[in-house]
Amino acid sequence: MALKKTSMDTPSNELNFVGAGTYLEGVIETSGSLRIDGKVKGTVKSSDRVTIGASGEVIGEIHAKSAIIGGRIEGDVHVEQKLILEKTSSLNGNLSTGKLIIDDGAHFNGKSAMGAAAKNAASASNNGKKSIFEKQAVSEG
Repeated sequence: MALKKTSMDTPSNELNFVGAGTYLEGVIETSGSLRIDGKVKGTVKSSDRVTIGASGEVIGEIHAKSAIIGGRIEGDVHVEQKLILEKTSSLNGNLSTGKLIIDDGAHFNGKSAMGAAAKNAASASNNGKKSIFEKQAVSEG
């Protein structure tokens, strides 16, 4: 389900939900925000925020501008700006982020990279490929 807010003055903000009791397998890509309270097996890509609720679970990679994790992740997390691991979260995998906040009680098992090291790690994980959300250069001919 997606909710959209639109007006003539502001760009559209899209909020997508994967509800509790829902299981998805594959690749999820969105230019809006995404909240997961169900289970996802695969890759999650958002050019905005990804929120994993306390009942949410992702087995696979997450790529996002920012993220708040309250559930369980089995895989690597790549966040451009800020990643928050809430007290109910469990992350078994590597992470790269600009800023990292780990609440008391959160579980993290893996390697972390922040700042410039995170940007290098993100570039390496994409194997030089651009995201579908990155602006393409316009060539004049």
